[in-house]
Amino acid sequence: MTVPAPLAEVVSDFGAVQGQDKLKLLLEFADELPALPSDLEEAAMEPVPECQSPLFLHVDASDTEHVRLFFSAPAEAPTTRGFASILAAGLDGQSAADILAVPDDFYSELGLAALISPLRLRGMSAMLARIKRRLRATT
Repeated sequence: MTVPAPLAEVVSDFGAVQGQDKLKLLLEFADELPALPSDLEEAAMEPVPECQSPLFLHVDASDTEHVRLFFSAPAEAPTTRGFASILAAGLDGQSAADILAVPDDFYSELGLAALISPLRLRGMSAMLARIKRRLRATT
C-alpha cells in the first residue's frame, strides 16, 4: 500500500495495538481533531451525509503541492471525529497527487473492522471519496 508517510505512520500506530486498544487509539485521535481556523465557518463546508454523525469537510487545493483539509464533527461523535482526525493527521499538507493515490480502502489496514460497524467504516470511505472528488474537480 502506497500512502503518504504521515498516513503510513497512523496505519503503523494502529497496527501496533490490538483489540480494544485500537478503539482507545481512535478516541485519542478524536480528541486531537484540529479546530477550524477562525476564517472558516461550518456553514461554508461540505457535509458528508454518509457519516452516521454530522461531519463537514473543506478541501483547500489552492496549492496542489500542499492541500489543506479541515473537518468539523461534534464532540459527541467520537468515532466520526476519530476518522476525520486520522485523515487530517495523515493527509493534511500532502500533495493532491499523493492524496489521490491513497487506496480507497486504506482504512481496512487500521484493523477496526472487527470493532466498528461496516456502516461507520463507510463514513471514513465517504470522507476520502469526497476529498478526492474535490481534488479532481479543482486540479
